[in-house]
Amino acid sequence: MPKSLNESLASEQPPNSNADRSSVNGVAGNLSASEKEPLASHGPKRKPGITYAAQDTLPKLPIPELEDTCRKYQAVLAPLQNRREQEDTAAAVQDFLKNDGLELQARLKKYATGKTSYIEQFWYDSYLNFDSSVVLNLNPFFLLEDDPTPARNNQVTRAASLVISSLSFVRAVRKEELPPDTLKGTPLCMYQYSRLFSTARIPTENGCQIAQDSGSRHIVVLCKGQFYWFDVLDDHSDIIMTEKDMALNLQVIVDDAEQTPIQEAAKGALGVLSTENRKIWAGLRDVLTREEDSNNAECLSIVDSALFILCLDYTEPKNGAELCGNMLCGTSEVVKGVQIGTCTNRWYDKLQIIVCKNGSAGINFEHTGVDGHTVLRMASDVYTDTILRFAKSINGQAPSLWASTSPDPSKRDPASFGDVSTTPHKLEWDMLPELSTALRFAETRLADLIQQNEFQILEFAGYGKNFITSMGFSPDAFVQMAFQAAYYGLYGRVENTYEPAMTKVFLHGRTEAIRAATHESAVFVKTFWADTSPQHKVDALKKATQKHTALTKECAKALGQDRHLYALYCVWQRAVDEEGAEAASSNGYSSPVDASSDMGTDSQRGSTASSPPQSPSKDRDKKDKSGYASGKPPLQQIPSLFSDPGYDRLNTTILSTSNCGNPALRHFGFGPSSADGFGIGYIIKDDSISVCISSKHRQTKRFVDSLEAYFVEIKRLLRSVKKGEGTGRSRVRESESEKKASKGKAIRADGQSVSGNLSKGGHETLVEEQEDEGLGGYGFFDAGMLLQALKASQEDKERPSDKAAGNARRAIGKKLRLSEY
Repeated sequence: MPKSLNESLASEQPPNSNADRSSVNGVAGNLSASEKEPLASHGPKRKPGITYAAQDTLPKLPIPELEDTCRKYQAVLAPLQNRREQEDTAAAVQDFLKNDGLELQARLKKYATGKTSYIEQFWYDSYLNFDSSVVLNLNPFFLLEDDPTPARNNQVTRAASLVISSLSFVRAVRKEELPPDTLKGTPLCMYQYSRLFSTARIPTENGCQIAQDSGSRHIVVLCKGQFYWFDVLDDHSDIIMTEKDMALNLQVIVDDAEQTPIQEAAKGALGVLSTENRKIWAGLRDVLTREEDSNNAECLSIVDSALFILCLDYTEPKNGAELCGNMLCGTSEVVKGVQIGTCTNRWYDKLQIIVCKNGSAGINFEHTGVDGHTVLRMASDVYTDTILRFAKSINGQAPSLWASTSPDPSKRDPASFGDVSTTPHKLEWDMLPELSTALRFAETRLADLIQQNEFQILEFAGYGKNFITSMGFSPDAFVQMAFQAAYYGLYGRVENTYEPAMTKVFLHGRTEAIRAATHESAVFVKTFWADTSPQHKVDALKKATQKHTALTKECAKALGQDRHLYALYCVWQRAVDEEGAEAASSNGYSSPVDASSDMGTDSQRGSTASSPPQSPSKDRDKKDKSGYASGKPPLQQIPSLFSDPGYDRLNTTILSTSNCGNPALRHFGFGPSSADGFGIGYIIKDDSISVCISSKHRQTKRFVDSLEAYFVEIKRLLRSVKKGEGTGRSRVRESESEKKASKGKAIRADGQSVSGNLSKGGHETLVEEQEDEGLGGYGFFDAGMLLQALKASQEDKERPSDKAAGNARRAIGKKLRLSEY
């Protein structure tokens, strides 16, 4: 049996550290003796190797200048606010700069002295203090492409291949044989890879903690909600099983799991408990570990300390949208009152590799310690290795992905493996009455959560990166403007949009928030919908994409506004706590995370959809001229910038987006970060664009259709401009005219007649290519109708002609003849 997580942690405990781990249910340890420093502050144990060779040369994350951050804060809010709101925000910023801002900036710089990163501790806390379910709120997913060899696309074969490749990745990380990430020759921080495997999110009464067993050598397999484990590495992190051995083990597990009727197995599917509210889950872990050496405590320790979880699902999702839902939150299927969906076959506190019955595979990962870029490298390397190993089985001279000195397990003497157990063992939990009851309630809450969300995908094959770059655009900026245009076309509003920028060029860098809704993007979407020429629309698109690209570069340098403002906010909270501000605490200002919400804030979504948590409630005490509530000392009254309604708006993301492009992935996604928002994961390939969109049933399919229609229309516009065709006439309007054609003429929505030659079917013969179909929905409001409607709503409803007519009522609509009744 592998060492328990307790034993492993105890063996690594520094001589003078606090060894009391009672607050973590006997499994994980305190992160610090005084004020819970991030786990990341303790660097990986260094050995000679290439993986961490550049770590000591990486610069620290810079703390931006306060004035720059405040200026950018106003700039990102401007397109989301009216004139009055902009003035209020400007006043709040000026007050902040004159009063609290300077002191908080000084405190932040002092706090950051000697630390790896000024934001790291606060970032960990924003995740670990989150109390609601991590399902759909925190954990993202990757859906891998199918194995290129069709014969290998069955569950056991695919799973065995992926597990062996994943173990090769584990070995490369542990032995520091993994080549470091670089960006245009610049080395990136590799720290997150040390926290990718054998980690577990452990709930406690005072927030979650991350525990890790760096000596872990086993995996846990879930099949029909039942748990199995076996060793896969030796004490030197070398693989001890061949792919054939792995397939044999997995087949044995599948066969054993099928012996128990699924309705019966569901009653003991304790993985569902990991989907619970974190405080409830903490209490249930106390029940499981009530007796230190009990069977349940040992089973829990084995799960927590596993390298990763392999989930073997018994279902075969019918389409891409169902596949994405299965990878993100599992399926919900109730038969005879019992939940038998794949949602019971998960353990969300760890990295999970999920393989369906038909071999479709994906990854669902716990997001606290790792960002999408890190897991993307793992996913792409694992997928590549599965192909190379298959090639090597055909041609022994085929290359390997990682150079390693580790021995081939098929040629090793089993005696050299050491004290290992490669035979699968089934974990038999003692189902105490309180656990059975808790499992039932956890499952019904999870089923509710799954039913409250929907998923739609777009696999647009019209073009991809090659076409976009040939037109002179940044692919990411181009797609971001597509989201802006599609949303505006449906709702007539510009909304707060988030995209993460990777900051791993810095030591322990994570992400910075790109706010894609800019002045330039707002001008573009309004121009796109207006009755203007293709040239004007393309020119507006160029300006918007150039602005987005500039923002991306700035944020990649850690010079955005979101992370800095959040750090200042956390420093203010610490100052309040230190001064014992009971008034602030009683008003709910003492925690950066409002745990009462089931949705969670954007900051808790990490690199897939992360931004600082929402500011405290706007129900404040009125301030006097100094900016402070009467009678309260400085720093106990919330600073003006954080009480500004604009700060709430900045931290309520409607379009939460993330680009994780790689040919190894078919889709990537996550849940919406706000109740009325969309979660948008996208992949830009050479000749296609894949998008997975989630929402709480907010017309997701319609949004996908509008996005696809935009991609088609913008291509037509770009071609039109390139060919010098700028008639100013929208293909949408021509399409609608075609449908209205009668007796050689059609009437457009603006009342103008459209002439053209008629075919035998009574429709206009169109000159444009058939692929340039009109846009869906409302025909994108017929090229300008939406804009006119919005303008009309802001103007005096009474027209000059109406004034001249006095109070006379106009005849509106068709007059019916009495005989028609």
